[in-house]
Amino acid sequence: MSGSPLPLSGGDDHRHILTVAIEDYYQGATFNRLIPRARWHRFESRLARNTETTLDLLDEYKLKATFFALGWVADAVPELIREVVARGHDIASKGYFHRSIREFSRDEFRDDTVRAREALERASGRQIDGYRVAQRWLRPEDLWALDVLAEEGYKFDSSIRPLFRQYVHEPWRRFVHQHHHGEHTMLEVPVSTARVLGHDIPIAGANYFRQLPFSLVQRAVRQWDRSYEAPFVMYFHVWELDPDQPKIDAAPFYAKVRQYRNLDRMATMLRYYFEQYRFTSISDRLGIESRPASEEVLAAAAAAAATAHELSLRQLPIEIARDDSSRVPISIVIPCFNEELILPYLSNTLAGVEAELSKEHVVHFVFVDDGSSDGTWASLQKIFGGRPNCTLIRHEVNRGVAATIMTGIRASETEVVCSMDCDCTYDPHELGPMVALLAPGVDMVTASPYHKSGKVLNVPEWRLFLSRTLSKMYGMVLRHQLATYTACFRVYRRSVVADVPLSRAGFIGVAELLGRLDLGGSGIIEFPTTLEVRILGRSKMKIVKTMAGHIELIFELIGLRLFHRSDAMGPAGRPLANPPLPRSQ
Repeated sequence: MSGSPLPLSGGDDHRHILTVAIEDYYQGATFNRLIPRARWHRFESRLARNTETTLDLLDEYKLKATFFALGWVADAVPELIREVVARGHDIASKGYFHRSIREFSRDEFRDDTVRAREALERASGRQIDGYRVAQRWLRPEDLWALDVLAEEGYKFDSSIRPLFRQYVHEPWRRFVHQHHHGEHTMLEVPVSTARVLGHDIPIAGANYFRQLPFSLVQRAVRQWDRSYEAPFVMYFHVWELDPDQPKIDAAPFYAKVRQYRNLDRMATMLRYYFEQYRFTSISDRLGIESRPASEEVLAAAAAAAATAHELSLRQLPIEIARDDSSRVPISIVIPCFNEELILPYLSNTLAGVEAELSKEHVVHFVFVDDGSSDGTWASLQKIFGGRPNCTLIRHEVNRGVAATIMTGIRASETEVVCSMDCDCTYDPHELGPMVALLAPGVDMVTASPYHKSGKVLNVPEWRLFLSRTLSKMYGMVLRHQLATYTACFRVYRRSVVADVPLSRAGFIGVAELLGRLDLGGSGIIEFPTTLEVRILGRSKMKIVKTMAGHIELIFELIGLRLFHRSDAMGPAGRPLANPPLPRSQ
């Protein structure tokens, strides 16, 4: 493995290189700890609109660029890849999923590049000649990846971003150069940096445009343009032209700064550079000929499209012919309060949940808007209003989550009723196995992340401490020794639960319902599951008020148990009259 500088003549061709990452706002390295690949499908995709915005901007300045895309994107939205090519731009690979080179062995990396290339060639109809790592640029110890790319026939790579003194002994790696590996040769197109006191400082990515002082970056780019014949290599992501993208509130502060700072200025900054300098794609600037994909790839793409069309035609009669008589009807109650932002995420999640549950159940959803002051009600009507298996209910005023769940339970027409959080902090795909536990003698199945077989992800330690402390306190009072008493994620037997009297309508009422069933003799079991931090939007819970409410409830339950107030407990099989719900703790 070796490299050498690539002589580039100046003259009239003083064009720089523009590269673009086709990536959705939730797919980047900023959020990879919060949002695993398995959850990508749940988020509202803004990829098409942001790519279209980018293409329109480049058309305005008559610019061509190299677009780096995941193979996953090519398989998910091949029409998007075709549109980029149709608009005159190059497509190159970022691997199949959004993974760091540090995650791969040599063989795994090779397999991933092959899979991504095949997907992109099927979608684009063009041969894929270029590659860039999806996250974390290549360090000197990672350069083995270039050998693999050269062996696989790639013409260029753009995965090096010199940082500080990483390549101090190979200063030519700051510029376009040739990478040699045995009989294979490939061009390396590193992202440009500024040299400051012998250190390489990144300046060419849009994140640096947004974080560093604009005047400082301007001077650095101007200095490069005047000093070097080698092209300045710039990049940005299509989501950086979307200042209105959904905010991932669960992200730490530094991640939010990295993702959102100066998004509203991004288009203006790009326009400045497009007006000051000339840009083009990697292949155009370096004379790499664009070629159609092989006949074998094109034939495979046509066959795949035909198969997909045939399968889509076959699905309809299967759905129509499905026999409901053998499936158990269930209702899923979803309380909503100021959840406009998260409803697209909820809708995408429920699509998978319904498909899974429908194998054994007839599923009906009950959405209850608890007097939201934002656009929740209008969004519920738009997304779910026209579906025959969805009921929409609205409280005129905010009453609290427990009251909202009880409204949904009472409106349900099935004996088995589930309740789940609108934000999907508990995975609703777990409802199937939870429903299966509602055997004779069991009136409630409750989620339990604090069970020894459960777990929590990205939840703050202080919240875990408070929750576990409450669980111990409830366990000292109630008959059932559970690890979790406060989850909204549950399965109920409607005939037992619908008329249980609650004096608390908010978060405390959720625990009160379990407490009254417990003291009334109902069977309750817990289901170990995973609790994740809320990704979109903010929790409505007021911690201090909620803690005080739980302590008050615990003392009330102590009184009920000591004095055997069974008339206030709602015993199993003896439903009580539906009382008013005066409080909203």
